[in-house]
Amino acid sequence: MAKSSTINKGSTVEECQEMIRRGLRTPMVKFLKEHLEKSGCRIGDNFIKASHCDQKISGGYARGRGIIVCSNHMQIQDEVNQVLIHELIHAYDECRAANLDWANCAHHACSEIRAGHLSGDCHYKRELLRGYLKIRGHEQECVKRRVMKSMSGNPNCSESASRDAMEAIWDVCYNDTKPFDRAP
Repeated sequence: MAKSSTINKGSTVEECQEMIRRGLRTPMVKFLKEHLEKSGCRIGDNFIKASHCDQKISGGYARGRGIIVCSNHMQIQDEVNQVLIHELIHAYDECRAANLDWANCAHHACSEIRAGHLSGDCHYKRELLRGYLKIRGHEQECVKRRVMKSMSGNPNCSESASRDAMEAIWDVCYNDTKPFDRAP
């Protein structure tokens, strides 16, 4: 599963499921769902689920299982919305690239670069709330940091293999803004 940021005290599965329902009505989530379907990938009613997670992750996407939002790491609607957006970008990547292989470090890194860049995960206000105070160049540093954090959960990719893959494909993946015309 692709990882997102962690939070301590969270919500119940039922509360999180309600936040997911509200999140599905937000413009960015609606846009991504629409483009997934335009690309030939239907999202069923059970594609996005709230669940209690033992791992310290906010959520994840897995082929054939869909998106999990970790209720016990979600406190507010904005956190759920961010997980939905980030994970829907992974789903979109898998939909449009029929041969995406999550065990391939370059494939995984590329989708993480895109999700980090396009989801707003690294907006400077979010970074300030996380305690990162750098203003210039913060977004790319944040994306790289979060790619490496997510890749650490891939048993097929060592830290050095993850870093090498990320650096090798950075420009192509960072500049790939599909389905957006430009980075939001």
